[in-house]
Amino acid sequence: MTRPLTLLAAVAVPLALTLTALPAQADTPRARGTTAVFTLDAEVQDGGQQVVSLTVDARRLGLSPGGLSEDTFRVTASGSNPFPALEGPVFGTFEDVEREVVDVRLESRGRIVIDLADGFGTPGAGTLGYAAGVGRNVELDLEYTVTQEQPLTVRGRDFTFSALEQGELVDPEVDAFTDGEANGLAYRLFSPPRRGERPLVIWLHGGGEGGWEGSYDNDLALQANRGAVGFVTPEAQQVFKGAYVLAPQAPDFWLNDPARGYSAQLKGLIDEVVAENRIDTDRIYVVGASNGGYMTAQLVADNPDFFAADVPIAAVRDYGGSVVLTDDELDAMSGTPTWVVHAENDATVPYEPNGLYMAQRIDGALLSAYPDVTYDGVMYDGHWSWVYVGRNDPTTADGTPIWQWMAAQRR
Repeated sequence: MTRPLTLLAAVAVPLALTLTALPAQADTPRARGTTAVFTLDAEVQDGGQQVVSLTVDARRLGLSPGGLSEDTFRVTASGSNPFPALEGPVFGTFEDVEREVVDVRLESRGRIVIDLADGFGTPGAGTLGYAAGVGRNVELDLEYTVTQEQPLTVRGRDFTFSALEQGELVDPEVDAFTDGEANGLAYRLFSPPRRGERPLVIWLHGGGEGGWEGSYDNDLALQANRGAVGFVTPEAQQVFKGAYVLAPQAPDFWLNDPARGYSAQLKGLIDEVVAENRIDTDRIYVVGASNGGYMTAQLVADNPDFFAADVPIAAVRDYGGSVVLTDDELDAMSGTPTWVVHAENDATVPYEPNGLYMAQRIDGALLSAYPDVTYDGVMYDGHWSWVYVGRNDPTTADGTPIWQWMAAQRR
């Protein structure tokens, strides 16, 4: 039920791409036979993952920094639907979009970094599309083409590449998670470098990041928003003094729990992860958005003495007039510190019968009710109140931010 964005995430398929080259001087070293590989450098933003730069591996050439500018290269990008059999539109695909180059710089180790314009709404920057027919995000097939418009300098002479080869998509925050599977569910896990027992933060994704019959891709829970990756930032890790971060993926929707038994499956998965890692069992926190907000509450209601704290965000309680969390289940959460986050203009999961009702029913629950979802000057869909939690924005009446509040809670 997270209504994903048309600007989200995807892993690029390596493709051999031809670089349009300028005529090279005959005596330029390796001028007519030099190829290089470039990576797609991505980061997860509040509106989803974007490609923000390209890095060309030119370490062996002995390039000089002089002459590099935003006019040195031209970059175009295409993002296509990887599942042609899908019925219905796939929003967010694009073809031959020219990416604005804002800077070209030479790193100390000889890598050329081509910085690209990015930010919410930037054409061609996203790495995910949204498949309306299945209600899911999908990782787009990305194809980038680079055209060299001006020569580089190698040992005082003009130099032009003959070809570039597209490499992998690289996102340090996402790549810091390892893959795993336990109790029938796929997951991603971040492990802190600190020794000794550490807390565990569990992120439960929204509906758009679940699996479907054509794909069970557990990268999506990390790429669609900063819900999970926010907790692996140096700032968050400092707050928690080092924390494991677990991001399981539903095979479809967490809301199918009554039929599929996802709450019990998740508990079994968590138990396995705890048994295999040095986790402080008195400091296990669960945070979830939309579908995952529902599952956050359901998991706590089913295991009332297990979690140190929980944060349901834009959580589903009343789904189209059908109550999926009973009063008895909400009452069972009262022994666990709870912080509800919701936007009052949420048109997907209305505030009053969901977030407000939950906060009023759960004894001692905190509530952050935002009028809309606006962060860093950008107004997002009113359902995306997880943006605030991913940025540690909600605060208590005495000014304590939500991460610090979580870290202070113990079972």
